[in-house]
Amino acid sequence: MSLFNELKRRNVLRVGVAYVVVAWLLIQVTETIFPLFGFDDAPARIVVIVLAIGFFPALIFAWAFEITPEGLKKESEVDRTQSLTPNTGKKLDSMIMIVLAVALGYFAFDKFVLNPQREAEQLATLEEQKTTEVEQARQEGRTEALVGSYGDKSIAVLPFVNMSSNVDQEYFSDGISEELLNLLAKIPELRVISRSSAFSYKGKDMNLAHVAEELNVAHILEGSVRKAGNQVRITAQLIEARSDTHLWSETYDRTLNNIFAIQDEIASTVVEQLKVILLGKVPLVQQTDPEAYALYLQGRHLRGQNTAVSLEQAQELLQQALAIDPDYAPAWVAVGSVYTRQTNRGQRTIEEGFTLVREALNKALAIDPGYAPAYASLGWFAMTIDNDLFAAAHYLERALQLEPTNPSIIRKAAHLTASLGRLDEAITLVEFVTARDPVSASAHSNLGLYYIFARRWDEAIDSYNTSLTLTPGFSGAQSAIGVALLFKGDLQGALEAMQMDDSVFGMIGLPLVYHALGQANESDAALEELIEKHEQGWAFNIAYVFAYRGQADRAFEWLDKAVENKDGGLSEIIGEPLFDNIHDDPRWLPFLESIGKSPEQLDVIEFEVTLPE
Repeated sequence: MSLFNELKRRNVLRVGVAYVVVAWLLIQVTETIFPLFGFDDAPARIVVIVLAIGFFPALIFAWAFEITPEGLKKESEVDRTQSLTPNTGKKLDSMIMIVLAVALGYFAFDKFVLNPQREAEQLATLEEQKTTEVEQARQEGRTEALVGSYGDKSIAVLPFVNMSSNVDQEYFSDGISEELLNLLAKIPELRVISRSSAFSYKGKDMNLAHVAEELNVAHILEGSVRKAGNQVRITAQLIEARSDTHLWSETYDRTLNNIFAIQDEIASTVVEQLKVILLGKVPLVQQTDPEAYALYLQGRHLRGQNTAVSLEQAQELLQQALAIDPDYAPAWVAVGSVYTRQTNRGQRTIEEGFTLVREALNKALAIDPGYAPAYASLGWFAMTIDNDLFAAAHYLERALQLEPTNPSIIRKAAHLTASLGRLDEAITLVEFVTARDPVSASAHSNLGLYYIFARRWDEAIDSYNTSLTLTPGFSGAQSAIGVALLFKGDLQGALEAMQMDDSVFGMIGLPLVYHALGQANESDAALEELIEKHEQGWAFNIAYVFAYRGQADRAFEWLDKAVENKDGGLSEIIGEPLFDNIHDDPRWLPFLESIGKSPEQLDVIEFEVTLPE
């Protein structure tokens, strides 16, 4: 204690504190000022080293010397009764307080003024560098550099895990995941992997780095949902996937009344963490009554099962949701989708079903004139049911204005461009979609279809094989490969492909291949079985079988049936190569004109899609 008291008496401790505080302030000032004069880190390091070395000599000096009215003297030469160390100590205390106040002021100035400016300058520099790199890559045709330019601005929203005690609550966790995905996908500056690819990992034991590599994303949003009555716990975490680094995580214990605020907060936090520079505001989820929202999510989940029973259940739940909130546009679009599927399955008559679809979609737009999915669905309806490509172009252009990066809307736009005969554009659009939906079998199947329309047989086969790799047994893929092989002249390979497809598409393909092989009886028998089992709903496909077999009269007979049945296949008639044999028939162009698809009619339809950078 005597040593400690002596250190205090001689102001050694005060000198040490004062030295550290002043040294810290000097270092901060040095780090700020030196770069202004073009110095690198070396001079700043020298200042730190010199100050560190000087610490102990300062303590020794304070121990050995004392300031007196006559000047600096050795402590041993000063009469203690005449010592001024108490006064010196008070002065040191005052100096320490002043320096600390200055340091605090500097710290606040640096944190709230200088630091944001530095970050903004650094971010602007990075963005400028990235823009230059992307432009250079585009000029040089280095597409891999363009994909990589997204880097830290890409994300996949994996399906949140259902942690509820009731397994039937899975619809809620899936619904929350999909709603978050859709919310983030509305941000053009952010590349978001679409639902079909993200949800392909559901229930799997995943290595996030591997998932990120497959999806070509830098970040993954995952989490869990626990729902018990009106209480909800949502845990979300944002991960830099390739390094498996957690950037952010949060747990929300709320009631259903707060469910929309949670989704908005998560989306806003993701944008903030990824440092996305937005041209507009962060989009907000469309709100409704919490009970109606839960019914909507459950109905949409059942719709995805696409069975007769599940569609009836989905319709009932969605109507319950609309009874609670008749102004909830997403529920109207969802119930319209249910009516479409029921009509395609023969659960409703064509007249009844498509009338209900139109009414539901128009109701959605009347409620929310800015709801992109309603425009996109009306565009698809106009294109595939009404054969009104003018209307389809109008609806889809509006949908793309509202959500320019939505993969589902872009796929519909690709189908319209293919229907207009602009196959190169259609292929470009679907190639964009597959970049955002890389493990979606249906996306690669769409690409394969347009390759067939463009008579690019090998590329079509590759795309359909990708679909089969992603989803073994993917409906229609084998028969589509068979069609490509048929036109390549590999008849045995085409037959084997058709026989491997146990869907209706395989049945459609068999009479084609048997005809090419010269096996007329087998072709007739296969065609008769096809008509007997699938006359309703497959008139368009039966028509092109007759066309390929050179039976023009029967082909036009079935085309008329396709028009009568509002067969959606008619939207593909311009590209379908199986109609090539009747293109010179005098009835061909008049038929196209009757459904609004003659070359002259298509040429005047203006429809352009500008893909985001």
